[in-house]
Amino acid sequence: MHSGITVVLAAERIGSVFGFPVTNALIMAWLLMAILIAGVYFFRRSLAIVPGKLQAGVEWAFEGALDYMGETLGSDELARKFFPLVATIFIFVAFINELEFFPGVGSLGLMRGTDFIPLLRAPTTDLNFTLALAIISFLTIEVTGVVTLGIFKYAGKYVNLKSPVGFFVGLLEILSNLGRLITFSFRLFGNIFAGEVVVMVAGYFLPYFLPAPLMGFEMFIGLVQAVVFAILTLFFIKLAIMDPAEAH
Repeated sequence: MHSGITVVLAAERIGSVFGFPVTNALIMAWLLMAILIAGVYFFRRSLAIVPGKLQAGVEWAFEGALDYMGETLGSDELARKFFPLVATIFIFVAFINELEFFPGVGSLGLMRGTDFIPLLRAPTTDLNFTLALAIISFLTIEVTGVVTLGIFKYAGKYVNLKSPVGFFVGLLEILSNLGRLITFSFRLFGNIFAGEVVVMVAGYFLPYFLPAPLMGFEMFIGLVQAVVFAILTLFFIKLAIMDPAEAH
């Protein structure tokens, strides 16, 4: 017996390249990267000494974000160094979440027997993608801490042999640090995937009333999640470069 609503947790496999599986979430990620790269190329070509409204708006947003990062990290140099990473995370995740409900995403696909396989799926509804993004952020944070403080001083945040209490607290810090991988990936995945399911269910039961306002709300939530992911990355970088003596 089949119901009218099918919720698929894992991204569907479309094919393979050199033995590596290609899913519909991966295809959409590639497509979005191509769109963003092309957009940046044409935007850069249109830059002028006297900026138009679009260029002025982008410059204002970037300058505001850079100033905020400088205040947070306590260094304009560090802000300029990490701005590309934080801005890329925000822009990429925000565009993915906003395009999730665009026509064709989830509705264009192919049939495999009696199963419909969509060609495009929002990557943030695939735990593999959010986990990969979390790993990139996590490794950047840890490497930054080691490079800034030195390996022994940074390790001193987590390994304290001076007292049993300090040793126990260090273990908790290690677990908390590793827990970021889960909180980073599952927060983004859970919010976006749950929103997609809610819109799907609303469209099935009340197709003429609920889907449109819910889509608007979920697009807002998608933007918020992009901001949260980027800001958490920034704050954890701040914690990583903080001297252990200042943290206590």
